[in-house]
Amino acid sequence: MRFKSQLKNGYRIYAVAGINTISFAIDGGKADKKGLLGFSVEREDSKEKRFLDGFKVFKEVIPHPNKNVTVSTYDHPVQSFVWDDFTAKPNTRYSYDFYPVKGKPKKLIHKGPIRIEVKTEPLYSDLEHDVFFNRGVVSSQAYERRFENIPPDKIPDPKKKKAAFQWLSRELDDAILKFINSAEKGDTLLGCFYEFRYLPVVQAFKDAADRGVNVKIIVDAKNNEHTDKKGKFHESFPRTENLKAIAAAKLSLTENIVKREANRNDIQHNKFCVHIGKGDPQASQVWTGSTNISEGGIFGQTNVGHWIRNHEAAEKYRIYWDILSKDPGANTDDNATNRKANDEFKKKVIALTPDIEKGGIANLPLGVTPLFSPRKGAKVLESYAAMVDTAEKSAAITLAFGIGKIFKDLLSDNTSQSQIIFMLLEKQDKPDKRSKTPFLKLGAKNNVYQAFGAYIDDPVYKFARETNNRILGLNKHVSYIHSKFLLMDPLKDVPVVVTSSANFSEASTSSNDENMVVIKGDKRVADIYFTEFNRLFNHYYFRSVHQQMKQRGTDDPDQDVFLQTNGEWLEKYKKGKFRHKRIQMYAGMEGTVKV
Repeated sequence: MRFKSQLKNGYRIYAVAGINTISFAIDGGKADKKGLLGFSVEREDSKEKRFLDGFKVFKEVIPHPNKNVTVSTYDHPVQSFVWDDFTAKPNTRYSYDFYPVKGKPKKLIHKGPIRIEVKTEPLYSDLEHDVFFNRGVVSSQAYERRFENIPPDKIPDPKKKKAAFQWLSRELDDAILKFINSAEKGDTLLGCFYEFRYLPVVQAFKDAADRGVNVKIIVDAKNNEHTDKKGKFHESFPRTENLKAIAAAKLSLTENIVKREANRNDIQHNKFCVHIGKGDPQASQVWTGSTNISEGGIFGQTNVGHWIRNHEAAEKYRIYWDILSKDPGANTDDNATNRKANDEFKKKVIALTPDIEKGGIANLPLGVTPLFSPRKGAKVLESYAAMVDTAEKSAAITLAFGIGKIFKDLLSDNTSQSQIIFMLLEKQDKPDKRSKTPFLKLGAKNNVYQAFGAYIDDPVYKFARETNNRILGLNKHVSYIHSKFLLMDPLKDVPVVVTSSANFSEASTSSNDENMVVIKGDKRVADIYFTEFNRLFNHYYFRSVHQQMKQRGTDDPDQDVFLQTNGEWLEKYKKGKFRHKRIQMYAGMEGTVKV
């Protein structure tokens, strides 16, 4: 939900509320900012009223901060006009007072506050969409403080172990189980999963079958075992682990499981489940998103689960499931036969959403439109890139496997002064010494701002050494950014959200079994995704910059760890700069609620 405050002393506050995150922007274009040291933020709900915690400190007050130092924004204000509260609770009303702070570090003057009233979204609703993000930031000071960087399954205290898993999941596992457990006797659950090896979820499907639910699960069971160049043998993945979990839960391979084995060189990358009510002619609900049914998918890398209550969309997923249940595609040693089989397979998939090949994704009608792969050509991928390139105000995208050529070619000539593009990457986008293709860097001159998965591997300022998912054993391949979603003009009146299992890559559109869903015109969904993207982008942006500074072996004055007293921080908000664009993005948001 979107809010804005009354204009007071030249300041106006804008807010976008998700479920657990609220994103704020302070427009002080008409305010007297001479000598401004930042803002103290006080939050009030039905249970308490307090000044929220600060991040940086005044060196004059705390010259040698350490990881145990906790400060209040009352004494150490926020030196930013864009700020987020990551500690909000679902379905809760809050009042925020932003106090402009002047004076000196040891003698602060708090001016009259600007108040804004905000209400967060509920975690569960009776609406068309519910969205569930996991924490996705095990590389954090919070995990170090709470759980001492110990792998969650190795924590000796049972209560603390449970708390660690709950903190990492952030209700994502509970939501998956809730979806499965909502199926009653006589209902049908049609699942389709790449990794299907987190036993509590696999067991939930077995329990559903035992209570009379018709359970059918397509799993990736491709035989891709091999011995690498170093002589090391690798079992088929995820086939081996999937079949182990199925056996452990005692699901029937004949009655409950469909093994996806054709197209051995590609992957069955879906993560969805369709719910059909007893006696209903059509499916009514679908669970989708980026979350593999694995410990690393739920508790480690960034992921999202998306529960959709839409008959038309769910029915499209059911038809797609029916197509996949025949194990279509290449399954012989004859190339001509394989090409024909794949062509027929792709024709059936394209027929589910034929308009995409003509008008593109941005021109789809309002509502929910599922997209399925594999498809012929690069039309869908080109349309994704065009959405980012042609967004009027802003776009945001998560990229687990780098920035593809199609995106770079379109964005390389982007010089719009009114547009801002955010990219959240698994790895830093940098030249590959093995590549013969010239490296094209996207940056501020293209209105592109990047953050990538990183962690603090050495103590710095008041920060302790962090860990990451690979070190903890949660994820082997994608350690940080596994979610796959794109936001086009999320703060406009008709936002577009694209989300689910497909990476924005050629393989994800032309080779793999994948699904995506396009949600157009739903501001509530856009607000949830927007605030969660902010949470993740801001978290990793700081760590990305720190890592780049280490690579250069230089200090970056833009990342000064102490609060400034000379007003230099205000220079970063001059017209045309990144931070000024972010404020204007909020100031121009549509569908606001004035309070």
